[in-house]
Formats: sequence, C-alpha cells, structure tokens
Amino acid sequence: MKLQTGQTEPPPTDIPDPTASRADQPPDGWRLWWLAIRPRTLTISVAPVVAGTALAWRDMGHVDPRPFAASLLGALLIQAGTNLYNDVADALRGGDQPMRQGPPRVTALGWASPDRVRHAALVCFALAALVGLYLAALGGWPIIALGAVSLLAGWGYSGGPRPIAYTPWGEVAVIAFFGIGAVGGTAYLQTHTLTSSSLLVGAAIGSVAAAVLLANNYRDMEPDRLAGRRTLAITVGIDASKVFYALFVLAPLVLLASPLGPPGGWICLGAAPLALGLIRRFATETRGPAFNLILASTARLQLLIAALLALGLAL
Repeated sequence: MKLQTGQTEPPPTDIPDPTASRADQPPDGWRLWWLAIRPRTLTISVAPVVAGTALAWRDMGHVDPRPFAASLLGALLIQAGTNLYNDVADALRGGDQPMRQGPPRVTALGWASPDRVRHAALVCFALAALVGLYLAALGGWPIIALGAVSLLAGWGYSGGPRPIAYTPWGEVAVIAFFGIGAVGGTAYLQTHTLTSSSLLVGAAIGSVAAAVLLANNYRDMEPDRLAGRRTLAITVGIDASKVFYALFVLAPLVLLASPLGPPGGWICLGAAPLALGLIRRFATETRGPAFNLILASTARLQLLIAALLALGLAL
C-alpha cells in the first residue's frame, strides 16, 4: 500500500494466489473463452442499453426491438473484444504479474497462445463492426462515427504506443464510451435525437462502470506499478482512491434523483443500501482476492440502477 511517506507497503502474504490451484488444469473449449471475456463484468455493456432504451420508450411510448437487440449485441461484442485484447496485451507487456490478485488471465497462464487470443479479439471486433453496419443503416452518420470511435477506443485501451489502461484516464474513457456514448447512442437509434437527459443518464451509468474499473486497478496496484502502469489508483494513492470510488458510486444516485434527472429517477435511490455497503467494503477490506467480489457487486449495482431507472420511467 502507498503510505503518506511515499514508501510502499508489501502486499499481504497470507492471501493465496487465486490461480495457483488452477494453472495446471486449464479449461478448454467454450469454457476457456467464457473465462477470457470476463463474464462477471459484461453487464457493464447491458446497463447502458437498458437505460437508453427506457429513455426512448419514455419519449416515444414505444421502442423498436431490432435496434435494441443489435445495440445490445454490438456493445457486448465490443466489450468482449476489449477484454480479450487486454488479456493478450497485458501478458505481452508484462502487466499480468504473478502478484496479481484478480481472476486468471488465459494468455499469461499459457492456456491460450497470444495469437489465438488476439484473433478471438479481432473476431469480436469484426462482428461488432458488422452489427454496426446494420445500426448505421438505421441511425446514419452519427452512429457510424460513434461505432468507429468505440472500436478504436476498444483497441486503444490496451494497444498502441500509449494504452489508455496504462494511464490515469481509464475511468474517463469508461464514462465516455460505456456511459454517455452507449446510452446516448441507444436512445438516438430509437428517437433520432440526442437529448440532455440521455447525456445525464449516460454520465450516471458510466460513473458506476468507472467504479468497476477503479476497483480492479485498486486491487492490483502493486503488480500494475511494477508493469509501469500509472492508473488512477496508483496516481492518487490509497486514501484518494477510496474517495473516488465513493464518488463514482454515489454520483448516479444524486444525478438521477435530482430535479435535473429524468422523471421517476428518484426510484434509483432504492440502490442506495447496496451502494453504501460497497463503499464501506471498499474502504475497509484488505486489497486482494476479496476485491473480485466487490468488483462483481459493483457491476451488479450498475445493472440495478439501470433497471430501477427503467421502472421509474415506466411509472
């Protein structure tokens, strides 16, 4: 842990390596790829599509299921591709150190070759691009631009000369693409307009996605620092990371329940007990494998907020 003096406290030694008992028994077939795309966090792609579609239904009184289904599929493919590319890129850059406390990474453990994982990521991006062509036919050039930038960001998160994942701007990118862009784009496909409500809801939904990323990077501060990363958690330190997490988790409740929020947004306050519990756990639990549960629970919080928002808009 980073202390006030700038010294580094060694990571806990009483926490077993989460991959130690599994490295010699790699999964195969679909189980390998299911693990590689990190299914516990795929709801980060679902929540903004649900929220954007609910906003469109509130404005129009109906929705077209075709762009909803295509938006959901495209968002899932982009996230799966991003996760796969992150898996192989981190392994090649030395980012997945043995000290890492997160779930197993298939490339670093040798369960799949870098080429196989890279090709799987490219397949996901190619399929997302095909879905994007259909959405572009529905939404025109704004959707083309959003899709192209989203695919570029998915690659640039872990690839290129200066990956976003190695900078303090990862959380900002998540809010922009898994929040504002995803919610606004989904609503636009239904209404062909971009409203201030979709931007506000996008920022709220994206804020919880940023909390998921912060929990991941906070857990892995030591191995990330050794790999040359300068994530937000490393940049601001232990105590400030706790403050940022609390802000990311509480901001959606404040935004959606405020007078500026959408009609019925107050019902999202029903997620407050879970949010407050997660803030307490983040602040008090020892960094390590326990944060895998906090990360997954934060992703569920985002989906809960989206579902409550949809209910509030319906009422």
